[in-house]
Amino acid sequence: MKTHDFWYDLPEELIAQTPLQQRDTSRLLVLDRVTGETAHKHFYDVIDYLRPGDCLVMNDSRVLPARLLGHRPTGGAVEVLLLRDLGDKKWECLCKPGRKMQVGNEVIFGNGELTATVVEVQETGNRVVEFHYEGIFLEVLERLGKMPLPPYIKAELADQERYQTVYSREVGSAAAPTAGLHWTNELLDKARAKGVLTAFVTLHVGLGTFRPVSAKNILDHHMHAELCMMNEETAAILNQTKADGGRIICVGTTSCRTLESLVNEDGTFEAKSKWTEIFIYPGYTFKAMNGLITNFHLPESTLVMLVSAFAGREHVLAAYEEAVRERYRFFSFGDAMCIL
Repeated sequence: MKTHDFWYDLPEELIAQTPLQQRDTSRLLVLDRVTGETAHKHFYDVIDYLRPGDCLVMNDSRVLPARLLGHRPTGGAVEVLLLRDLGDKKWECLCKPGRKMQVGNEVIFGNGELTATVVEVQETGNRVVEFHYEGIFLEVLERLGKMPLPPYIKAELADQERYQTVYSREVGSAAAPTAGLHWTNELLDKARAKGVLTAFVTLHVGLGTFRPVSAKNILDHHMHAELCMMNEETAAILNQTKADGGRIICVGTTSCRTLESLVNEDGTFEAKSKWTEIFIYPGYTFKAMNGLITNFHLPESTLVMLVSAFAGREHVLAAYEEAVRERYRFFSFGDAMCIL
């Protein structure tokens, strides 16, 4: 199967640069994955497509303000993007300009309350950076860091909480699980009042989410590893949902990848965690998920491939073309799809 099989033409002006004022007023394209039929709604109408006994599964990962703007002692500007916590105050980072960030080079952030030293240059070009600070690192980050918005978003974010879901709590992502950005607490309460269950998993989203598929054949693409976790409460809710005949509806591809990574061979769940490199593309048999609420994804991305595995490539690409004609807003701050 070729990567180009998942291409669609997207005018640049349809890439949403800023979030809507009200989260749940975004548009919603509803896709019947069996027939390919579509309907055009608003996100708050998603309630109409949920049944009592269904379970919404959401990724409660919270985005680190992982973009740090600093300068070298000589004055040159440096940007450091935190990728992975290695322990002992060391992080794997993406640094710009990389040529100015060799082993032993130092960076100063803010008024000097945070400094860093490059201790390793990896084969990938990423740097291992050791930070120096007093107090709690997350609190320092909250003061000095900025949200690591995707490269296709050029606008500055006025309110950093708009790149967090209302239910985010486990800090560790380099990017938001963006399908969850449409939910408000009021809309979640409305779903629960209808008899819809809610359950939370955690997958810390890495920047590999935005890494393009460079291989011509998708089977030659290797996924980056991400840590995903499920607790006992969520496992019990999911097992009960299945036993009662309810549908498991994932909010976002990260929730989907978590469930499909952690589900047992017999379709049951238990509390566990693992590093997952699961790559879902057409031909995959879903073991856990019955429905998906997701945003519109980049052409030729692994996320378009995942959605195509669930709803069929022809149905998905036809729906995307329809969304382009109808001038939907695309990607992280864009509109949503509900696929059932």
